[in-house]
Amino acid sequence: MAKEFNLIQTDRIIEMAWEDRTPFEAIEFQFGITEAELIEVMRRELKQSSFRLWRKRVNSGVSQKHLMKRNPEIERFKCTRQRTISHNKISKR
Repeated sequence: MAKEFNLIQTDRIIEMAWEDRTPFEAIEFQFGITEAELIEVMRRELKQSSFRLWRKRVNSGVSQKHLMKRNPEIERFKCTRQRTISHNKISKR
């Protein structure tokens, strides 16, 4: 039985699924869907060609979607160009 999500949740799920460093376990923790359910959401929401590209990328080894395959030194992704956020104001370039 497929879970239903609103548009904002669906967009966020797809965004997280495309991100290489966001593991399936994080998506499951946040949205309560398994990897198989996520694949069904992606299949339903993406164009067929986009879905094929996503599956190819996830299975290519570039993506670190499974925590077991991930380098243990990676705890949380933070871009090296990201500046610190202070007093709820984001520094601009």
